[in-house]
Amino acid sequence: MSENDNQCESEYFNSSVVRYRKRLDAQFYETPCEEMAMSLLGKILVRRLDDNTILRGRIVETESYLGYEDAASQSFKGKITPRNEPMFMKPGTAYVYFTYGMYHCFNISSKGDGAAVLLRALEPLDNLDTMTSLRKQYRKCPKSQMKIKDLCNGPAKLCISFAIDIKSCNKQDLTSWDGMWVEEDENSKLIDTIVCSPRIGIKCEKKWQEKFLRYYIRDNPCVSKIEKIKMNELKYSQIENLK
Repeated sequence: MSENDNQCESEYFNSSVVRYRKRLDAQFYETPCEEMAMSLLGKILVRRLDDNTILRGRIVETESYLGYEDAASQSFKGKITPRNEPMFMKPGTAYVYFTYGMYHCFNISSKGDGAAVLLRALEPLDNLDTMTSLRKQYRKCPKSQMKIKDLCNGPAKLCISFAIDIKSCNKQDLTSWDGMWVEEDENSKLIDTIVCSPRIGIKCEKKWQEKFLRYYIRDNPCVSKIEKIKMNELKYSQIENLK
């Protein structure tokens, strides 16, 4: 499959030239969880595999988990376990955990004890054939055609496509590790609107189920689920002005 045959084109990022910039530093992650979750939108997640293949995808959907006060957070009321320890490590630490007995989810710790941002969806950019091969290993019908927009449109899917797992990625410092990091991209300035909505699949007290702590780039086809009822919209410039 040619990477050019099935491009995941979005309204904001339809340029054939993707201009990558510097790796995000510690200062970026030293940010309150909600702000960091919004600021990550449009940034580039980079994964270097063991064979030095470089995978890149633009972050298009995130969720905030605020720590002590957040009933939906694994660190609710300051609970620390061997599993969630990375949520209490320095901001910018990768937290990868196993869910449903077969899938991984990838988070990045933020400012605030026990606070972290879940990456929910990416827009695939570089080495799509490798991502497709990785995804097919987990599919019931690996020979069936896979749309590029479906490669990373969910937290488990993006972990499979980027070979993100506990053994290789958990507790890694994204400001220094050469296996994975997040980059700036000047095209992020093309983002117009961010949608805020309740998080997906949350089971806890209603107050926290309904909080608007999920964020995604409006009209991006790689988002996992479009919210049409419970949602607010923010101009991306408002987020940039918070920094």
